[in-house]
Amino acid sequence: MYETNVFGPLAVAQAFAPVLAANGGGALVDIHSGLSWLATPSAYPSTKSAFWSLTNGLRLELAAQNIQVVGAHLAFTDTPLIAELDVPKADPRDMVAVIYDGLEAGDLEVICDDISRDVKQKLSGPLEALYPQLADN
Repeated sequence: MYETNVFGPLAVAQAFAPVLAANGGGALVDIHSGLSWLATPSAYPSTKSAFWSLTNGLRLELAAQNIQVVGAHLAFTDTPLIAELDVPKADPRDMVAVIYDGLEAGDLEVICDDISRDVKQKLSGPLEALYPQLADN
């Protein structure tokens, strides 16, 4: 999972950043998850958290080269990856439209849906806001 969700995107950034810089700049869009900020009993969220941190570092590193690094956070989107999950899912076309709007607006971070927005908002509160099960202990 770390190869796919952290080291792969880093390799893509390292390959394309020099090309973008040589052409006067551009943008990289990193697809994150609401789980970038929320742990579950699996390794997946830790990979998304690591990727979020990596994106922040790339943003700082590449800004001087006129490269916009956008972190897009979205939750359940109707793709083959989660086809078997019985949960409400966003239309991928809607998510792409939100990301492009953020990109055109010069945003560095795009929160694409209510689930991701809710998780991020709870980061500034007590841990029990993110993990209600901790309040029972």
